[in-house]
Amino acid sequence: MTKFEELGLQDSLLRAIQDMGFETPSEVQEKAIPILLNEETDIVALAQTGTGKTAAFGFPLIQKINADSRTTQGLILSPTRELCLQITNELKNYSKYENINVVAIYGGASITDQAKQVKKGAQIVVATPGRMQDMINRRMVDISKIEYCILDEADEMLNMGFYEDITAILSHTPDEKNTWLFSATMPKEVSIIAKKFMYNPQEITVGSRNSGSDTVRHEFYTVSGRDRYLGLKRLADANPDIFSVVFCRTKRDTQSVAEKLIEDGYSAAAIHGDLSQNQRDLVMKSFRTRQIQMLVATDVAARGIDVDDITHVINYQLPDEIETYTHRSGRTGRAGKTGVSMVIVTKSEMRKIKSIERKIQKKFEQKTIPTGMEICQVQLFHLANKIHNTESNEQVEEYLPKIMEIFEDTSKEELIKRMVSVEFNRFYNYYKNKRDLNQPKGNSEDSSSRGSSNEHSTRYFINVGSKDGYDWMRLKDFLKETLDLGRDDVYKVDVKESFSFFNTDNDKKERVLEHFTDFKVDGRFVNVEESTNTGGGGGGRRRRDGGGGRRRREGGGSDGGDRRRSRRTENSSSEGGRRRRSDRSSGGGFKGRSRRK
Repeated sequence: MTKFEELGLQDSLLRAIQDMGFETPSEVQEKAIPILLNEETDIVALAQTGTGKTAAFGFPLIQKINADSRTTQGLILSPTRELCLQITNELKNYSKYENINVVAIYGGASITDQAKQVKKGAQIVVATPGRMQDMINRRMVDISKIEYCILDEADEMLNMGFYEDITAILSHTPDEKNTWLFSATMPKEVSIIAKKFMYNPQEITVGSRNSGSDTVRHEFYTVSGRDRYLGLKRLADANPDIFSVVFCRTKRDTQSVAEKLIEDGYSAAAIHGDLSQNQRDLVMKSFRTRQIQMLVATDVAARGIDVDDITHVINYQLPDEIETYTHRSGRTGRAGKTGVSMVIVTKSEMRKIKSIERKIQKKFEQKTIPTGMEICQVQLFHLANKIHNTESNEQVEEYLPKIMEIFEDTSKEELIKRMVSVEFNRFYNYYKNKRDLNQPKGNSEDSSSRGSSNEHSTRYFINVGSKDGYDWMRLKDFLKETLDLGRDDVYKVDVKESFSFFNTDNDKKERVLEHFTDFKVDGRFVNVEESTNTGGGGGGRRRRDGGGGRRRREGGGSDGGDRRRSRRTENSSSEGGRRRRSDRSSGGGFKGRSRRK
């Protein structure tokens, strides 16, 4: 591989590179830097996160900037505040021997202060799209004379809904500028930007287009829906030195998983859109300094997280878009180091694994959730190695004689046995009677097998099905959001043509039945009843005189509603209970979240 000296960089940049300890350029740097230095061209560079893209555009940009002019000559757009600040700091390090002013523009900070910094003479502005557009609208920044526009992590910016902001910002830039687009993947939205705002761009691809990184190993673990969190715990316990990002689909699940981990003694925290900017900063600072070992995040909140040495990415739930998985797994295995991307799935989600494999052109390894005894063994040897590699503290010397007296009747073997037992006993006592979590063949969260209920769960009948636009996933999401439950609280969903079945744990039973009393969606009663058949055949309904299905639709809903009110009156223990059950209103559609009055 070529050295930096051979790429055409000037002496001041080479000195800065030497100060930072860089020795050999990465592949994307080796390909992009000579083109950007020697040609006035647009470029599209596709490379995974963590491959050195900031330096790939940062070095040429600094070399081309006229340090004697205080005009804004370069604009860099990045998806998040964290990435914006990171790029700014890196560019300042690169230009330490140049008289170049780099200013960061982002939300959550004083817009007036940022405008003052730009006005002093910012040759390079690094900005998030939202704040940049705001400042343009207020005439606080002038980008009409820029010569270079860089779109960093373009796919992430478009994924976050910044298309309109980006197009509006680019419309204020001159036509004769050079546009450099850097992205991990090339979805159609990125192609549209390239066609609309770039002229005959050169394309650089590191690895295959949209492919995953070669430094990341991909694994998946199959569990039942209810065991997803237990599976996460075991994966964490089986990797004592884990430093990971755990991805969930929703803010609610993110917060819930983080709280459970903290309750169970793990150093964890959540990061999602409901946190203030100050809270986000505190969480990220703790994560970077490894005070937090497991960061639980939504995809949007994790945009721009650039933390070194992340050992594992754990997909607690798979994302909706395959491209998002590429970004998730790219958080680990950076800068030439290796990492692991783990996926926790149910059997019904296996088809998604195949789709991701085709997209990233990498094969997943199917692995089993570690057993309790396997975890105890891992923890035992981890503690032994930790003790062996710990340097002695000189302050212990003065207490050593008394300590030796305490252990004078203890042999070396017995002493070591007791020391490692401190940690081993904790895990052994927890795991000694725990069951195997690995999903047996043919039994899944949403299996078509009807043996779905047991003494810990309740099976329900609901009078909507596939002809109402549901598959098992849509129905599960509808129930989860309508009942305000976690994703794993609704399981074994079985959708038929005009009705369906699902399960919850017994402690959710009262909430489910109460919520669906006199419940309407789009003017139609949606009825949920307890199923009586827990063995096979999908389950029967507890009562057939309660309406639902065909009879309610033919009768316009009023007859079934009277019967439900009758049952409610018989089953309620108080007049207050009857009022609470009847005080419901319809709202939303089948695809949206129904609201309580």
